[in-house]
Amino acid sequence: MALLSSESSRFIFGSCLTILCLLLVQPRRASSALLFGLRSHHNNHQHRRPMIQANQSTCALFAGTWVRDDTYPLYQSSNCPIIDPEFNCQMYGRPDSDYLKYRWQPLNCKLPRFNGLEFLLRMRGKTVMFVGDSLGRNQWESLICMISAAAPTTPTKIFRGDPLSTFKFLDYSLSISFYRAPYLVDIEMVQGKRVLRLEEMSGNGNAWRGADVLSFNTGHWWSHKGSLQGWDYMESGGKFYQDMDRLAALDKGLRTWANWVDTNIDSTRTKVFFMSISPTHYNPGEWNVGSTASTTKNCYGETVPITGTTYPGTYPDQMRVVDSVIRDMRSPAYMLDITMLSELRKDGHPSIYSGDLSPKQRANPARSADCSHWCLPGLPDTWNQLFYNTLFSWI
Repeated sequence: MALLSSESSRFIFGSCLTILCLLLVQPRRASSALLFGLRSHHNNHQHRRPMIQANQSTCALFAGTWVRDDTYPLYQSSNCPIIDPEFNCQMYGRPDSDYLKYRWQPLNCKLPRFNGLEFLLRMRGKTVMFVGDSLGRNQWESLICMISAAAPTTPTKIFRGDPLSTFKFLDYSLSISFYRAPYLVDIEMVQGKRVLRLEEMSGNGNAWRGADVLSFNTGHWWSHKGSLQGWDYMESGGKFYQDMDRLAALDKGLRTWANWVDTNIDSTRTKVFFMSISPTHYNPGEWNVGSTASTTKNCYGETVPITGTTYPGTYPDQMRVVDSVIRDMRSPAYMLDITMLSELRKDGHPSIYSGDLSPKQRANPARSADCSHWCLPGLPDTWNQLFYNTLFSWI
């Protein structure tokens, strides 16, 4: 039963030069989220010294290409104190390592490498919190690995909980937390049923108010069905629904989140990011013309990125909703638009090299390969390089 019709696409564009450079690089799908994010970022903070050396009128951080760079990765999985088994591909038998040797090259930008010591010094005494689903946890663990590699002897402390986990760099009084909230809005038990409250965030939101930097993500859980569906009913306007158009539900939930941010977060004190939809690679027909079900079924066996600057497959419909909601905010979150650059990395997923899989599951990659999450080291390190550069251009 549908509550709302799907949100219609409403796009605005930045400067003519930015549009032109993006059309040259992405003729089939230029993301208005990218245009808006960069325009808002540079217009609101021109008095700050940017770390990113670029022609500001044409810099497109999230458009570009992957280039081979043998100075990567920035750390080894064996030296990171926090990688979960589902992301630790090298430990669980991935035989290739070339996927670790790629660097993101944005259009018209010189993107500095991540500097963990600078992160510690500039964020001394602060709290960074990632809020969302397991892709947010993927990014949270990546950031801790990257910082730890630059300061391996600094004392640390970790607290693992549900929904909140925190890693502390004690000498710098820096806390980096992950708060599990796959839908961002609240989900509660009512008479033994899980109710997704599309217009309520009081339960989750109270834990986020004190952070100096907030990075949100959501997306994958909104489309799950069957045994993977995380709710029994959706509630909106006092009415309960067994189901509704999933993009309409996402729009409703994200507008609740956006209103909460606008109402509760002081943008002069707390910097708010939203990480765009992390893509999956379950359909090889999207990137491999002529592939058949008998030759390949998902990301298993993929060892190199897609060449070029655009993904030949389908761009996520959810991004249209995310873009529209963020543009309507009074104080828009900074869109960390990692979708297109991540779509090019069909090689970066754990596939069968996940500690969460049994030997029997590993023997059947057609059914068991994880083509949603990302190996560490790996792609989330680039997300954090972009996060690091945009954050320090901002503060």
